[in-house]
Amino acid sequence: MWGSKKQAISTGDQVGTIIGADTSFKGNITSQGTIRIDGQHEGEIATAGDVVIGEGGQLQAQVKARNAVVAGMIKGNIDVSDKLELLPTAKVYGDIKVGTLTINEGAVFRGACQMLKEVSDNEGNE
Repeated sequence: MWGSKKQAISTGDQVGTIIGADTSFKGNITSQGTIRIDGQHEGEIATAGDVVIGEGGQLQAQVKARNAVVAGMIKGNIDVSDKLELLPTAKVYGDIKVGTLTINEGAVFRGACQMLKEVSDNEGNE
């Protein structure tokens, strides 16, 4: 993705952990910072920071993070306290819990969605 004309994926934070395109990893990943996955991962991801799944990223995992940007594929549940963004190439098969959700045209989402932020009575009636 770097150096290409495809849409850049960024959360604004410095990436602390990278699983490269030619890497496959099984197990649990726990971090305080941003995690980027361009390869394959099976297991769980839990971070106080952000998760970025590149276009080539393929996960069979449970994901828990502050924010997440997905361009690849995730089979598993996602729990994001702030914002989850599914880019046009994203494929998500599993339930999600999010504060804010953005699904771009072309993205695939199959599962249930629970919005964590409640709408006040005045906002819901307008």
